[in-house]
Parts: sequence; C-alpha cells; structure tokens
Amino acid sequence: MEARGWAECDFVFVSGDAYVDHPSFAAALLGRLLESEGYRVCVLAQPRWQGDGAIADFTRFGQPRLGWLVSAGAMDSMVSRYTANNKPRSEDSYSPGGASGARPDRAILAYTSKIREVSKGKPIIIGGIEASLRRFAHYDYWSNTVKRSILLDSKADLLAYGMGERAMIEIASRLAEGKDLRGIRGTSWRCGRESELPEGAIALPSFEEIKDSREAYCAHFTLQERNADPISGSILVERTENRWTVQERATLPLEPGEFDRVMELPYVREWHPDYDAAGGIPALAEVRFSLTSTRGCFGACSFCAIAFHQGRLIQARSHESLVREVTALAKSPSFKGYIHDVGGPTANFRAPACERQKGHGACPDRQCLGDKPCPALKPDHRDFVSLLSKLRAVPGVKKVFVRSGIRFDYLMLDPDRSFLRDLCEHHISGQLKVAPEHTSDRVLSLMRKSDHATYFRFAEEYARVNAELGLKQYLVPYYIASHPGATLEDALHTALELKKNGFVPDQVQDFYPTPGTLATCMYWTGLDPATGKELHVARGAHERALQRALLQFNKPENASLVREALATLGREDLVPALLGKKKDRPKSRS
Repeated sequence: MEARGWAECDFVFVSGDAYVDHPSFAAALLGRLLESEGYRVCVLAQPRWQGDGAIADFTRFGQPRLGWLVSAGAMDSMVSRYTANNKPRSEDSYSPGGASGARPDRAILAYTSKIREVSKGKPIIIGGIEASLRRFAHYDYWSNTVKRSILLDSKADLLAYGMGERAMIEIASRLAEGKDLRGIRGTSWRCGRESELPEGAIALPSFEEIKDSREAYCAHFTLQERNADPISGSILVERTENRWTVQERATLPLEPGEFDRVMELPYVREWHPDYDAAGGIPALAEVRFSLTSTRGCFGACSFCAIAFHQGRLIQARSHESLVREVTALAKSPSFKGYIHDVGGPTANFRAPACERQKGHGACPDRQCLGDKPCPALKPDHRDFVSLLSKLRAVPGVKKVFVRSGIRFDYLMLDPDRSFLRDLCEHHISGQLKVAPEHTSDRVLSLMRKSDHATYFRFAEEYARVNAELGLKQYLVPYYIASHPGATLEDALHTALELKKNGFVPDQVQDFYPTPGTLATCMYWTGLDPATGKELHVARGAHERALQRALLQFNKPENASLVREALATLGREDLVPALLGKKKDRPKSRS
C-alpha cells in the first residue's frame, strides 16, 4: 500500500490459499480484474485466525472502503484438510512448502467470524468453491449432519457462487454507488421476511424438512439441479426457521472476448517472494505452463460438482488468445518447450452440446451425455484439432500435452477420428489417463457414465491408432470405489474384469461425499433421486476398504482384505484367481 501511495484499499480479499499471481488462483484473477476496473485490492493470504496474531493479521491493511471478500481457496477447506476416509492430510499444495495447517477447517466461517470482530458495518461477500457448494442447506460428511446455508451460518451479506467475474464487477459497482446488492445474477442473499422474496421464485423444501426426510432432501437437490442453468433456470428460495436464503439465477457465461481478457490480465505468474524460503507453492507447478482453454462441463457426472459450480454450458477462449499465451510462456527463462496441458473440466468439450443450448440453455430434464447420450448431442472435435495444431506451431514449443480429462465416450460418438489420431501422435507421451470409473453398467448409470462396453471399444480404437502410428502407448484408467449404489459384488465384478484384461489400476479413488453432487445426495439419503429406489451405500470405513482392496487385489498389503471380501461373498473359490496359487500369494499383514 505504501509503495502504491494508497491511504486505504477498496477491498480486502481474504484467501485460504497462499498468494500466487496466476489466473488459476481466484485471489489473483479477481484481484487483477477489480484492479483493471480501477479498484484497489489488498490480498490477505492465509491469515492467522486464532491466537495473539489473528487480530494483527486481519487489521494489517486497515478497514476496506467498500468491503471484505472471503474465500477458503481453490479447494474446499475440509477436502484440503481431510481424505475421503476423514483422515488428516499431511500436505497442502496451496501452502508454502506444501505444509498443512495454514488454513482453518471450515475456513469461510473462521474468517468471517474474525472479520466481524475487527470490522463493524463493512459488507462481507463470501465466494469460492466452499461457499458456492454450500449456498443452500446441504449434507456435511465431516459431521454427518445436514447443515444450514453457509450464508446464514457465516452471517455474510452476500454469497457469490460459480465463476464470479461478472458478479464481482457488479457487486463492486453497486457498493461504490451505495446501491442494494440484491438481484445480482450468480449471488445469494438472505432476508427475514417472506414479503421480501422475489415474485415467481421457486420454493425448495425447507431446511427443517430436508433435515428429517430423505425424500425431501432428494426433491431439494433435484430442484436445484433443474434450475442451475443461467437461461432455463429460475430464482430459488429456501426457508430455515424464520429466515430465507434467496439464490438469484446463475450468471451468464463469459463470451470468448471476455474470457480472453480475464485470462490475459497482467499476471506475474509466480508465487509471492515471501514464500521463497519455504520452497514456494507446489500447486503452481501443475499450472505454470498449462492453458485454461474452457470452463463448464455437460458431462454432469454424479460425483462431480463442476455442473453446480461452473455450469453445463461451455465457455471457450479464442485460438488467438491461447496462441498469445503460449507465445509469452515460450519466452520465459524456465520454459523447457513443453505445454503441460490444454483443457478445462473436460478437455475435448469446446462447443455447446447441441444447437439448442446456444439460445435456450441446458435442458432441465435430460442429460447431454451420461449413460444415454441425447439424440441432439453434436460431437465435434474440429475446433480443438485446429487449436492444437496452432499451439504446436508456436516457436519454441516442442510438445503440447493434453492431460485434462478426455471424455472417451464423447470422442467415440464423433465419426471423425482426426482428434484421436492427433492426440496419439502429438499430445501424449507413452500413456493417456482416462476414467471408466467402474465396470458395472448399473453403477455406471448411477454415475451418469457410459457403459463399460464403450470403454472397451475406445481401448480397441486407441490401440489400433497407436499401432498404425508405430507407437507403444498405454491407457491408464481411473476407478472409483464405494460409489453410492456399488456393492461388494460390484467391486468383485470389477476385480474379475480387471484380472481378465491383465490390468490392475494404481489409481483408485474412494468416493468422497462433498457438497453439491448428486452422488452425495445418494450417499446421505440412500435413495436414487431419479427413481426413489433404495440404494446400497458403503458407509463404514471397513466396507469401503474391502471394495478398494478388491479393485487393487494384487497389492500385497490388500491380501487379507481380499480374502475377507471373498469370504463375505461366499466366493473363497476365487482366492487363487485373485491372489494366485498358495505358494505365490502375498502374505497377510493382519
């Protein structure tokens, strides 16, 4: 502030991440965007929230003229701190040196509580993934309870959900002009009188209803999902005791020129020098030489919250902007010639799913892809192929990798195989990571994923193309254990399929019930919201461990769990098939 001659700032941005001046980090992106609009922004990164130093940290920049902006960081603070089995993590890649413990649990609540202590009468706006996915009442895995909207618990003045550029500019403008903050797309606000609710808003089941009723919780989630689109969705309201939470319609997607501008603001693309002694911020390594090409995903997998946070409509940057970014990166002294990724939530989605989406938004009552692709879906990779060819041609670039998720089912629906050939020839090196997730078609349908036969057809096509190119390249598939609806029998089915095909995955993820996903709704209620039918849910750590062990049956440390799982299923006859003959079996560590 002194160097810039500021007597005060307009906003203090409190972030649970260490500060990295790169567009992949929200404090940098929104801070630079506000700066470009003439606002003065101070970033308070990972402040102490308790003890003697907390007040000093939160008063470091004095009182902001317009308000406080609060985010837990790029990750939900609870996901950052705990594994899927609720064990503390030992590392935090968004903190100096990767050390854990620099951000509080439930960071939004901790930070807003401290702000209320030191700042009276200044508006508090919360946002980021932690706030976005908790904007209404929600199941909280870590306490195993249904919690109120974080807007109510934090007592913040406004919640910005989703990707907040449009909303943030409008919020700043209204604060500067002393105007009311209600009615801004992409935000939620609270009130105490029903008479204040917008006309025509759709009422969700109340907090009290969903806390006590599985069926009400499912209806609550379904209404949210049906109204998440900025074009087809409606304003939603939710009652909690004698208070109301109001969610305005989602913000409209950025046009390519707007997206380009946001991503090309004058970022330094380095961590703050205060972190040098600790070895910097590990999270930067993943994105330093990567490109954000798109946002949004119409895949809408059950276990993923992207559709709730970024939406199903695709936002894409222009080719020219991405070429400019690569050209600038190629001039960096630390650039070795490799672009590590070109993508987004799904790398090969760069256009709307269908013509209708352009003017009418995503359909509220059907999925674009899922286990049964919509007949209107128009798979088309021509734009992505053209973009990648331009990026490969930038002077100084040796190779451009595509490491974001590829939807192989979408690829297989495109009769033109040019993208697959280009991908194999130019954009991977030895292996391609893909996510079939499971082998049971029933479980895959609950996940909103294509059937397993589609994966096998893709694997065959991938092998054929690589053979034509004279390349030895492999698939590295990811699987999820203990997804709602998946039984121990399903895990055994997957184990036998893997054994038959001579592959056991290193990459198996235990299902993590995070807020804002269909699968978390299934986990909490034990119901499929689409049908109302009961689902098996692996809730205990032990059953989850059994399912995971079957998917990785060849690991010696899993031998006793594999035997137990087979005994539970009455299939001890399969012990030799999964663990080998007696002399070859790994010794039990139990």
